[in-house]
Amino acid sequence: MIDRRIRRRGAAALTAALLVAGCGSGETPSSTPEGAPVYTNPVVRTDAPDPQAIRVGETWYLFHTNSGGRNVPVLTSPDLVDWTPAGDALPELPAWADAGKTWAPEVIQLAPDRFALYYTVADRASGRQCLGRAVAATPLGPYRDDAEGPLVCQAELGGSIDASPYRDADGSLWLLWKNDGNAIGVDTWLWSQRLSPDGLPLVGTPTKLLKQTEPWEGTLIEGPFFHRHDGKLLLFFAANAYDQASYAEGYAVCASPTGPCVKAAENPVLKSNAVASGPGHASMVSKDGRTWLLYHAWPPGQEGSTDPGRQVWLDEVVWTDGRPVVKGPTAEPQPRP
Repeated sequence: MIDRRIRRRGAAALTAALLVAGCGSGETPSSTPEGAPVYTNPVVRTDAPDPQAIRVGETWYLFHTNSGGRNVPVLTSPDLVDWTPAGDALPELPAWADAGKTWAPEVIQLAPDRFALYYTVADRASGRQCLGRAVAATPLGPYRDDAEGPLVCQAELGGSIDASPYRDADGSLWLLWKNDGNAIGVDTWLWSQRLSPDGLPLVGTPTKLLKQTEPWEGTLIEGPFFHRHDGKLLLFFAANAYDQASYAEGYAVCASPTGPCVKAAENPVLKSNAVASGPGHASMVSKDGRTWLLYHAWPPGQEGSTDPGRQVWLDEVVWTDGRPVVKGPTAEPQPRP
């Protein structure tokens, strides 16, 4: 673990550097031709929590938390807007796991015929939610987890959830996750650790990046993912109670995948409004030079429901002086990606 004094000095230096640099790039505009086709949120109107999508060839694949009797539901789309159910990416859980609580799956492509799925599942031995990993030859799967136990399981910290794989600019692979501290009344930290080149075992030691510290975050932060923009590494995360209107999305700037990280002063960058409640647990995609945020949100007044539940929304992110500005939640017609 990194010494706390070193982390504090590193965070202070990073903050000062950001204030001096200011990135100075101005705003990256949304350049959409007049008369372009439009779409209206939400893009998935059924219960599809914790969405993450990857593009393989000309097809997008979206994975989300268990629903409709499927462990890892997967949908496909040609354009990020029109989604078609495509089955269960993980039809069989490993022998050490119990069904019914398979959450927040995320997939990364490791080779043309190799995909890795990281997911949260109920670990029978510990009685906690822990992280598993499974592999497949195609993005649709079926993925298979042949491990004898969880990849990460911090039972003494409440368990481990919300795994997110990331390939950095230098080709290194990393895994982010959250210890499920709010399940037992302790702090919720976001962690990172390096993955081996084949994406299966973790190497080295895990590093604490952030925990809940701000009033808007309530008692927890979760759902982390990395995104690098113009050379700057951003760590996005959701915070507060998932089934309340207070749930929202923020970000931090990190010096490296092991930190230190400094939360943005303008957080949260995505929060409830008149058309969507509790938006968060997002993932980011890029298409034709533009950046988009996929996230879930409840219909206002229906927080905690399963019908329609947490629907999937898609809104553009523009970059102002190197900072992400989310144009949403937006329910009126807008240009398609």
